[in-house]
Amino acid sequence: MHDRGRPATTGISRRNLLAAATAALAVPGALMAVAAPPASAAAAYPFRNPSHSVAARVKDLLGRLTLDEKISLFHQYQPAVDRLGIKSFRTGTEALHGVAWLGRATVFPQAIGLASTWDPELIERVGSAVGDEARGFQQERPAGWGLNLWAPVANLLRDPRWGRNEEGYSEDPYLTGAISTAYGKGLTGGDPDHLKTAPTIKHFSANNNEVRRDRTSSDLRPRVKHEYDQAAFRPAIEADAVTGVMSAYNLVNGRPCTVDPDLNDAVRSWTDRDLLNVTDAWAPNNLVTGVGAQNYYPTLAEADAAAMKAGIDSYTTDDADSAPTTTAVKKALTDGLLTQADIDRAAGHILAIRVRLGEFDPNGGRYGGLGKEAIDTPAHRALARETAAKAAVLLKNSGGTLPLRRSADVAVVGPLADTLYTDWYAGTLPYAVTPRDGIAAKLGKDVAGSEGVDRIALRNASTGKYVTAGTGTAGAPLRETTAAATEETVRFDVFDWGAGIVTLRSVANGLYVGRGDGGFVNDQVQPGGWYVMQQFSLEKQADGTYLLKYAGYETADSWWTSPVYLGPSGADGVLGLVEKAAAARYTREVVRSGTQEAVAAVTGKDAAIVVIGSMPAINGRENHDRTDMGIAPAQAALVAAVVAANPRTVVIVENSYPTTIGELAAQVPALLWTSHAGQETGNALADLVFGDANPAGRLTQTWYRSEDDLPSILEYDIIKHERTYWYFRGTPLYPFGHGLSYTTFAYGQLKRFDGGYTVDVTNTGRRAGDEVVQLYVHQRTSRDVQPIQQLKAFRRVSLKPGETKTVRLRLTSRDLAHWDVTRSRWVVESATYDIRAGSSSSDLRARTTWKVSGETIAPRDLSRTTRAENFDDYASIRLVDESKARGTAVGATADGAWVSYADARLASGKGRFTARVAGTAGTLEVRLGSPTGRRVASAAFAGTSSEYAYATVTAPLDGVPAGKDDVYLVLGEGMRLASFTLG
Repeated sequence: MHDRGRPATTGISRRNLLAAATAALAVPGALMAVAAPPASAAAAYPFRNPSHSVAARVKDLLGRLTLDEKISLFHQYQPAVDRLGIKSFRTGTEALHGVAWLGRATVFPQAIGLASTWDPELIERVGSAVGDEARGFQQERPAGWGLNLWAPVANLLRDPRWGRNEEGYSEDPYLTGAISTAYGKGLTGGDPDHLKTAPTIKHFSANNNEVRRDRTSSDLRPRVKHEYDQAAFRPAIEADAVTGVMSAYNLVNGRPCTVDPDLNDAVRSWTDRDLLNVTDAWAPNNLVTGVGAQNYYPTLAEADAAAMKAGIDSYTTDDADSAPTTTAVKKALTDGLLTQADIDRAAGHILAIRVRLGEFDPNGGRYGGLGKEAIDTPAHRALARETAAKAAVLLKNSGGTLPLRRSADVAVVGPLADTLYTDWYAGTLPYAVTPRDGIAAKLGKDVAGSEGVDRIALRNASTGKYVTAGTGTAGAPLRETTAAATEETVRFDVFDWGAGIVTLRSVANGLYVGRGDGGFVNDQVQPGGWYVMQQFSLEKQADGTYLLKYAGYETADSWWTSPVYLGPSGADGVLGLVEKAAAARYTREVVRSGTQEAVAAVTGKDAAIVVIGSMPAINGRENHDRTDMGIAPAQAALVAAVVAANPRTVVIVENSYPTTIGELAAQVPALLWTSHAGQETGNALADLVFGDANPAGRLTQTWYRSEDDLPSILEYDIIKHERTYWYFRGTPLYPFGHGLSYTTFAYGQLKRFDGGYTVDVTNTGRRAGDEVVQLYVHQRTSRDVQPIQQLKAFRRVSLKPGETKTVRLRLTSRDLAHWDVTRSRWVVESATYDIRAGSSSSDLRARTTWKVSGETIAPRDLSRTTRAENFDDYASIRLVDESKARGTAVGATADGAWVSYADARLASGKGRFTARVAGTAGTLEVRLGSPTGRRVASAAFAGTSSEYAYATVTAPLDGVPAGKDDVYLVLGEGMRLASFTLG
């Protein structure tokens, strides 16, 4: 369901160090009953001696564990081993932007906000603070806490509609790698042998959609896989900034990520240290026929064995119940699906992390003394404010609207002016400084304002009764009563979140209405929960009345879809769910116009500040992609009305993703974006609006003008579908890397030095400020389609007015490599490369070229066996699993599907075409120049009994001219092609 084991109260929840040092295993069977040794003896065990190497300590401990004890380590909840004095251990404490779910802790800006600082040094400090707080919580060590943190998220923000956009860093793998490495280094403490915490990078890999996320397959052609998706995960692992990966829910090329062999073949090759790889929550069960949606293996024993063989060490499933996992692993061992070496190898990975965490050191090792005093410290509060200010992006600032004068008389309005929202993986705010709070504190006086939302009453058009809520913190089930329209119990503030969704906050107690066991009750502080049950729609009817529709997220789940309309369902008038035909029709009586109140607040003021944005539990989140990229209609109307009343309007957009706000942006003189930025949001915004901080955040994603600029969210081939700033040829609303400042900067010439380029940057304005210097590269000529440009280096620098700094940006020829599909390896081509530096991907102020002497990719030699996946282009093709264990094939989704292999050297004369094919019977053709070009071979395929049962087909080659040409293989629907030769 989601990547963690939930607290029990929340319902359904989420090279090898010992390769040459495997210890003898105990005889399979029940856990050996061995008396615990005296404390002095336990302390003398070599695994408790920090003077020994990690490998020696793990080897010693493995040799002391029984088989059952080793297998018990493979579940998320690892039990204590009392006889050795070993405490319990749990994988998975959430820590995306602060420690989550364990109590009040410092909440930093969302991950997308952290990356928007473009400041790795700052983010390492944030990671270190989060690591300290995780250690502080760990001192009490209840079962639900642990030092294995599930962060950072390296999934690329390829599509801004992804529901979990807030959890990632960027659409660019270089920036993602830099920020994830910085955050991870902070979490680990920087010494891989003495870990502050053990971060797990997630979700490997190509996980960027929530719709059918456990059933959809992300097609990764080799170039996209190596250059893009894996490139985001590799830096943090290579830098020892993380200690393992979490496998994703989705499939890649037809194979579930839980059994992706790249967990071993690729991920473990990026470091010499042991990694503890974990599954996402309940993902092992998803693999099994009749349990999950993937139906990949008939039994859990086979599924768990395949996952361990692929590189999984720890299974996050069945909440705290480890029995299904341990039983399955034991059966897999008995049936020969796993070996004793497999058991020791995976157990060794787990124990190596625990050793490095200092668990077996005297007094808990280097960080064992960190306690509760490390949580929510004054230094962490200051860091949260600094980070929130540095993360904000100034999108527009016409006529120097910002910063405002400290003496300005302002009003702060908008639905997010007086509240801070938190996301699913946020911690509990220790306090909350809202935008209006922060501005009032900055000015030292009360500030006029309004949330700008309508206050309404809902009256049954047939009976005249009003929908009525309760008072007090417990509220009461909504019911229809004869209460007067003047009573607060019949009044609700309506917040519009777009896509027809609203929330209702009761005026009687200031709490939101949500669905609960007792009906619909006004007892919720904020919309939230795994199933967000505080969502409604007001559906206008032809007669002007409204139906009140329940729109909680679970209405989209197959187990409950109807009825969804509200109406009196009993004699006492309590509102329940009824079929549409029986739904009550309500008149929507506006008690107070939010727009009019906001306009009154801003009229005559020196400036108006409007705070709009999203609600993180509603506008896209885990398990739910965004259905609308725009600003909610009521919020857009509010901005228009405020601008009309006060042209000096500053709009603050507080959300977690790019938004299609072109019309709104054209209306207002100043536009500032921030993520949901944590407890210090209001103070940080006040610092920016009044110039105590100079904005320098930069966008980490392209902001598109329209959803029409995007293909389906399920299209992962960024090359063919021209996705992200690498390949997008349209004109964005705001480009990747965009962000303005209150000062100006001038660039000198780019100059080459041995390890990269230098450029002089001068602050030409009158304010101190930060410039984010960005270096982009474009390869002019290539055998392959190349990105329009790619970020290769960046640096955030602080400059006083008139100050010049020489900025060094690292770039070597190795950084220019791309994946050569003709030889399945990295290559640097001989070519001229455009080198450009500037303030964004579209504001490039210094340019030069670099002529690199590399390789020339020779024409393809198809007389050698060619993997079908190494194509150059295709149509009506999906990438599929060649076998359940490994390998990728191409599968035809329609007759006439084709794959092409460009620039192939062909020899004239007789020869044969040979191919390995599986699946449906059909004809496999070889054509030259195009899918309908000259046919030079046609092989009949009789079909196979299974999509995994491959047969070899051959056909004579006829009429092949000598020279070079593009070769097309044309397939029939249902055919799978693994490899071929033109001999």
